[in-house]
Amino acid sequence: MPRHWPTALALTLSAATGAGLLAAPPVQAAPHPCPPVTVGAGWYGDNQARLQQLIDRYGRCSPYRPHHRPHRDKPVAVFDWDNTVVKNDVGDATMFWLLRNGRIRQPARGDWTTTSRHLTRAAAGALAAACGPLARPGAPLPTGTPAGTVCADEINAVYGTAATRAGAAAFAGWNRRTTEPSYAWLPQLMQGWTAREIRGFAAAARTENLAAPIGAKQQVGSGQSTGWVRYYDQQKDLIAALHKAGFDVWISSASPQPVVEVWAAGVGIDAKHVIGIRNTTTYGGRFTPHIQGCGTVRDGADTMITYIDGKRCWINREVFGVRGAAAERIQPPARRQVFAAGDSDTDISFLRDATALRLAVNRNKNELMCRAYDNSDGRWIVNPMFIEPKMQKPGPYPCATTGYVHPDGTAGPVLRADSSVIPDQPDSVF
Repeated sequence: MPRHWPTALALTLSAATGAGLLAAPPVQAAPHPCPPVTVGAGWYGDNQARLQQLIDRYGRCSPYRPHHRPHRDKPVAVFDWDNTVVKNDVGDATMFWLLRNGRIRQPARGDWTTTSRHLTRAAAGALAAACGPLARPGAPLPTGTPAGTVCADEINAVYGTAATRAGAAAFAGWNRRTTEPSYAWLPQLMQGWTAREIRGFAAAARTENLAAPIGAKQQVGSGQSTGWVRYYDQQKDLIAALHKAGFDVWISSASPQPVVEVWAAGVGIDAKHVIGIRNTTTYGGRFTPHIQGCGTVRDGADTMITYIDGKRCWINREVFGVRGAAAERIQPPARRQVFAAGDSDTDISFLRDATALRLAVNRNKNELMCRAYDNSDGRWIVNPMFIEPKMQKPGPYPCATTGYVHPDGTAGPVLRADSSVIPDQPDSVF
């Protein structure tokens, strides 16, 4: 992208003023040009220019960078991971590797309810019937062998569809705004391993999935599952530009912490800047089947993960040092990220918290797309997926009726901050 100072800067700031993203101060020459977003292919409309404008405004290269956070030296950018920075899901890739290589352990006493407080009796019974005879409690199940095929199929069904192979609901009784039991179940099934061992498993899965061609399938149990993952070149480039411009870049993901650590290294983000689902551990460092809490949720309660409002809590806690009940609430602008990127309703709270710009990668998710297309404050941009983008949604998003999911699972309209109802939105970026 050609860079001319100060002319290009003046143009981008002028355009931003009308959108409500930035208020343009007097233009002056910058001492150093800001790092450019160089990968242009795949960005929709003026999205690349809006991202460049963000960097030019908040990067350390800006001569008029606002004192947005008196207690911080760097502006903060937060990315979701799966299908935001990479195509496909690294949690799925790791689960499939665990099943193919027999790394999931028989639960204590053979009782599958010990793996999740939300697991139903029907699911626990189906898992016990399929897996119970195969290994003693605490020992790995032979899910990568012919003898373990039925067990692998049952685990994969509960994980992937939240139902047993017979169609019974696998989970019940959870808050839809703070956790998703099937997401939490993957790190819970990692019980008995250390973080170092899990990173080794994730690294092996990463190698296989990056080497596999786009569209590849892999054999898991008796079925075929997705067998490839790719980094988005556009997001790698954007993260690199943000780093060079002095942003503090973080990942917030509902995949297991050590798994995301392995993958995030591929875009230059270290483990200390990754916030994934975190297990509690024994004194010896082995994972238990319980999850660390945040805010008012204690460790082991297993009711808040990095999911919707849980992502907000964990970001407030880990990035901005907010503790206790306050971490569950929206913070003042000085304690919020300036930029956020996500692809799903699971990201909506931390995306809404971003003060300058929010990138929604379009995967046809109702609440996210309702809010992004409504764009009531001019701070949203929408982009198709960079690999295998979704087709246009045939009808509008049901914003005015069922686009929002309440904690108890009931559906309702999506509301703006002023409590007005967002009207149904057509899908226009695809």
